Amino acid sequence: MLLIPAIDLKDGHCVRLKQGDMAQSTTFGEQPVVMARNWVDKGARRLHLVDLNGAFAGHPKNEAAIRKILKDVGSEVDVQLGGGIRDLDTIERYLDAGLRYVIIGTAAVKNPGFLQDACTAFGGHIIVGLDARDGKVATDGWSKLTRHDVIDLGKKYEDYGVEAIIYTDIGRDGMLTGLNIEATVKLAQALTIPVIASGGLSSLLDIEALCDVESEGIEGVICGRAIYSGDLDFEAALLRAKELNG
Repeated sequence: MLLIPAIDLKDGHCVRLKQGDMAQSTTFGEQPVVMARNWVDKGARRLHLVDLNGAFAGHPKNEAAIRKILKDVGSEVDVQLGGGIRDLDTIERYLDAGLRYVIIGTAAVKNPGFLQDACTAFGGHIIVGLDARDGKVATDGWSKLTRHDVIDLGKKYEDYGVEAIIYTDIGRDGMLTGLNIEATVKLAQALTIPVIASGGLSSLLDIEALCDVESEGIEGVICGRAIYSGDLDFEAALLRAKELNG
């Protein structure tokens, strides 16, 4: 089970949002590269970066901070990035800088042709982020709820050749209310590619519950507000996951 610390970037700083609301942000670090090093030193095998400004602007906004992180830890761990990635040139630029996985969210829903092109050009490096509420996919920084069913889109993207799906329950993200494990398992069971859980991780109980269903196709979990607020000790969580999964 991959426990993947999230580093959300806003105006060059490390922050966390509540339910994707840019107005409800808490700054946890002025230097994201220091935060990235912290999680790697504590045992993280992958990092999850989000360019929050980029997600709302539709193009990269925190590239300088991202490049610093890649330069410092990119040779030690896999780094995945989402937020504002809307064209092949941006993907190529980030991969050349040392990024391992590019996460495509809104653009996958609005422009499936772009996603297909990305999978063809950069096979093995494309992950799709599906953000949903009550089984329906949301786009544009969660501000717009579509009529698309999560499982239907997941199957479609699997056919395109994406590496994995990050499934976020946006009603829980940043709220420390626990993961929506039932919905995550339901999606994982419908696919053959891995699913990464996200949204609401709050305690070791969530880690234990995820480890119980790892065999259903759940590869990992994004660790956000809980590891910054102290509600979840990241090193203890890693140890517990190792105990349960060997």
